[in-house]
Amino acid sequence: MHRSKWILLALSCLLVIIAGCGQANNANTPADNGNAATGEQTKELHDVKFVLDWSPNTNHTGLYVAQAKGFYEKEGLKLDILLPGSGGADAMVASGEVPFGISYQESVTQGRTQGVPLVSIAAVIQHNTSGFAAPVDRNIKTPKDFEGKSYGGWGSPVEEAVMKSIMDIDGGDVSKVKMINMGEADFFTAVKRDIDFAWIFYAWTGIEAELRGEPLDMLYVKDYSDKLDYYTPVITTNEKLIKDDPELIKAFLRATSKGYQYAIQHPEEAADILLSAVPDLDKDLVMASQKWLSPKYQDDAARWGEQKQSVWQNYSDWMYEKKLIEKPLDTDAAFTNNFLPENK
Repeated sequence: MHRSKWILLALSCLLVIIAGCGQANNANTPADNGNAATGEQTKELHDVKFVLDWSPNTNHTGLYVAQAKGFYEKEGLKLDILLPGSGGADAMVASGEVPFGISYQESVTQGRTQGVPLVSIAAVIQHNTSGFAAPVDRNIKTPKDFEGKSYGGWGSPVEEAVMKSIMDIDGGDVSKVKMINMGEADFFTAVKRDIDFAWIFYAWTGIEAELRGEPLDMLYVKDYSDKLDYYTPVITTNEKLIKDDPELIKAFLRATSKGYQYAIQHPEEAADILLSAVPDLDKDLVMASQKWLSPKYQDDAARWGEQKQSVWQNYSDWMYEKKLIEKPLDTDAAFTNNFLPENK
């Protein structure tokens, strides 16, 4: 999944879309409506849209669980899960077209330094599960081994900056890496065609490699620098919704938190729920991925979704140092834990 490619596409048109779109949040507020004829009070379910970053996968399981288990309905909500449009999930959320969506810390950071009103309200996974992966026959065991090899990517400055950071630590020279644009090719096609390694999320592509019997050497970027242990993915909303309807955000996150907690405690059952919602997914891959990923949703955090200021500061400082953003990030405005349910 070349999800990071879509970060660049979304940011390129995000400001234009925001300028041209109005906010559409009023219809998403839970409320009790009375029957005027009978005086009977009935709870109406209010439609709430949520946009994914990519096609459904195990990063999203908690949403589908909360939907199937009726957790949203208990909060007076009816969740509609959408695939991203041509402008990307960030544009849809920032403009108010939808109230909630999936993004990444790097995307929120880049966007906010350009005036995009995205705010991260929950971390889906506590630690960065991405890294550089290569078939074992390429003999890439350390970042220095990238030298003389072909890297398949999507042409983002972030890629080379991350690669340079970890190669510098290992005494390597990033200028000795051949950069190739993978285009629409998947990892398994590309490594058989013209590349030696690529940047992947292990929970999906790495697990798929295991199931294929194609072992990988995996170099997790977080293992080389605390600054690269950032939140990816995150759940976002926009500043206007925070101001206008904080209770909607709390209700949404109460239900969503229950969905991810269920997935943590019952990975196989959660995988079955995702498969029921999206039957075209590969059953073996979803089940194996879910078992690997479920413990990592909350990991060492006090509760699912919690974010640390130090993680946002470290990564944004790194991006500023590498000239990936033009000014320092106001981290206090970029994320909040205020809408997460308290531990019971």
